[in-house]
Amino acid sequence: MNFQQLRSVREAVRCGFNLTEVAYTLHTSQPGVSRQIRELEEELGIELFVRAGKRLTGLTEPGSHVLPIIERMLMESANLRQAGQEFVAQDSGLLSIAATHSQARYAMPVAVQEFRIQFPNVKLHLHQCSPKQIAQMLLSGEVDVGIATEALTEYPQLVALPCYRWTHSVIVPPGHPLLDAPLTLEALAAWPLITYDNGFTGRNRIDEAFEQRGLHPNIALAAMDADVIKTYVELGLGVGIVAGIAYDAERDLTLRSLDAGRLFGINLTRLAIRRGSYLRKYVYAFIESFAPTLTRAVVEQALGDQGKAAEASHYEI
Repeated sequence: MNFQQLRSVREAVRCGFNLTEVAYTLHTSQPGVSRQIRELEEELGIELFVRAGKRLTGLTEPGSHVLPIIERMLMESANLRQAGQEFVAQDSGLLSIAATHSQARYAMPVAVQEFRIQFPNVKLHLHQCSPKQIAQMLLSGEVDVGIATEALTEYPQLVALPCYRWTHSVIVPPGHPLLDAPLTLEALAAWPLITYDNGFTGRNRIDEAFEQRGLHPNIALAAMDADVIKTYVELGLGVGIVAGIAYDAERDLTLRSLDAGRLFGINLTRLAIRRGSYLRKYVYAFIESFAPTLTRAVVEQALGDQGKAAEASHYEI
């Protein structure tokens, strides 16, 4: 048994059983991937995959039981390397973070600046993507930390910790009629709206608020990026709904803002890490810079509590 065999099995599942894609991911050949899987199956004495000819179509029942063990073994292998690096090069390495545009653009800069001063020899990779993509990158081990408002609590393999609360703001050009009266959902529904795409930055709360009042707003444009939303509001294409942190009166001189927390409620941004991951010292440092309440002790306790809960759930099954 070797790690290449284990990686071949894991990537086969992640790539939807497409061995050509697995070979590309692992920088090898498709026959090589097939051989690695077959050799592991022969050693274990079970078939891990359902096959249609030479094509893999799914996991067998034994394969479904073995896959979590393979995932844990590969994670512990990565943890072992991280632990070694912690002592070989304590203040250097790589920190990979995945975040939505709103978090990367408006919430993270101060924390990143502090981190760079404290750990100048640590390379920082920042990925901007959707909440679901962030979760997948965490699960695959591509990133150390994920930050988003949506989706992160939906994955039991992740520990999603609360960071800060925020509300939405309605943004309009100066002199807009909405500035002259109390803000209501009915008043908003009368205008073309420009806001976040589905699954981004509290969009679910916006949709739910209108639905509960029986209103059908005209979403004229949906985007992932608050700066894009503001640009089209400036062009007069509609009324914008953005995260409150995305509006700055000193910077956005051609726009005006109305607090919409009463209409759409309070949102919670979370920071997630994969349960079972070994976190180096500088990862804890970044987490605390971003959310001061998330000290190393708090994060370690959360990881421990999550692990105990998962273990208890396993035995209940």
